[in-house]
Amino acid sequence: MRPGGALLVLLSSLLLLLLLRLLWCPADAPARSSSRLWVEESREDTRGTSAALRTLRSPATPVRRRRNSTYLKEKEKSLQLTEKCRNLQYGIKSLSNKTKRYSEDEYLQIITNIQSCPWERQAEEYENFRAKLASCCNAVQNFVVSQNNTPVGTNMSYEVESKKQIPVRENIFHMFPVVSKDCWRARNKSLCGAEIDKSDFVFRCNLPPTTGNVSKDVGSKTNLVTVNPSIITLKYGNLKEKKAVFLEDISAYGDAFLLLPAFSFRANTGISFKVYYTLRQSKVRQKVLFFHPKYLRHLALFWRTKGVTAYRLSTGLMITSIAVELCENVKLYGFWPFSKTVDQIPVSHHYYDNMLPKRGFHQMPKEYSQILQLHVKGILKLQFSKCEIA
Repeated sequence: MRPGGALLVLLSSLLLLLLLRLLWCPADAPARSSSRLWVEESREDTRGTSAALRTLRSPATPVRRRRNSTYLKEKEKSLQLTEKCRNLQYGIKSLSNKTKRYSEDEYLQIITNIQSCPWERQAEEYENFRAKLASCCNAVQNFVVSQNNTPVGTNMSYEVESKKQIPVRENIFHMFPVVSKDCWRARNKSLCGAEIDKSDFVFRCNLPPTTGNVSKDVGSKTNLVTVNPSIITLKYGNLKEKKAVFLEDISAYGDAFLLLPAFSFRANTGISFKVYYTLRQSKVRQKVLFFHPKYLRHLALFWRTKGVTAYRLSTGLMITSIAVELCENVKLYGFWPFSKTVDQIPVSHHYYDNMLPKRGFHQMPKEYSQILQLHVKGILKLQFSKCEIA
């Protein structure tokens, strides 16, 4: 037979089989009746029946249809969730771009939606964002003042009072180190202490307490802790009568680094130097580092291009930016600028006090919208709720 004739016969056979299938399984027949029909016919003597016909009579076919229907519904729901989660980025950006005063409830609704979306680290997104930060700011080399990046004779401009300079002489130069990881912040009643302490490197902000009952929520491990000079003035009396209290409090941080913005404002320099000399004379385990003002200026310009135009960045956003550059996996605990939780439960500004920042000094909602975008993109992870206890 010619090849063309063989093909025609094959097509005719297939059409016949299709017709037989339609006759045996009418489109309007109930599913249960169809199932019985397949079972009964499968019991007939199949001798002399072609393999193709025996396949058509398989009792498994109707059951498979049901599974496919359920699978498609589940897949459709999954696709809808994926699309919903993807669209959250636009909702966050719209809040960030608002010119009028923000509404906490708008943010809390978006956060509720985010919590329903599975989080997965996106390596490409992370590397791209990390490269942009490194290009603008280079935290690896520049986030602290060091003998490497600030030689003797440098006239160093202040971060905010940029027209003012401080000459780096030998006595100041020797205060700088010769050289310039999982990262964390903490939240009250989170039961995240054990999880935080498993991290390779722990950043904390503004001398928070880590001993006593709070340790189960915030952990006790500390590798670097920031110090706002105003804390030294208001809480520790400029290290005069309360010097011993200060030394006792920082002993909880082990051999951590204390990071101060000595060169942000001229008023910060003297008190920051006093912290340095106090630790040196007391021969304690902790060491002092100073934020590099040039790094902070460049970082402020970076975030300004993304809509954060406040007088000054918060310490939290500074540390988060540093962490993304230095750490492979970044997870934030307790970064929460709102007065209540998504369940409408009132919360304090910090887990240890309720002192709010100066009005107009920071743009906490704007900053938080940027952090939310980093979370949604898989660049870092925000912990919104309590941690699971092993």
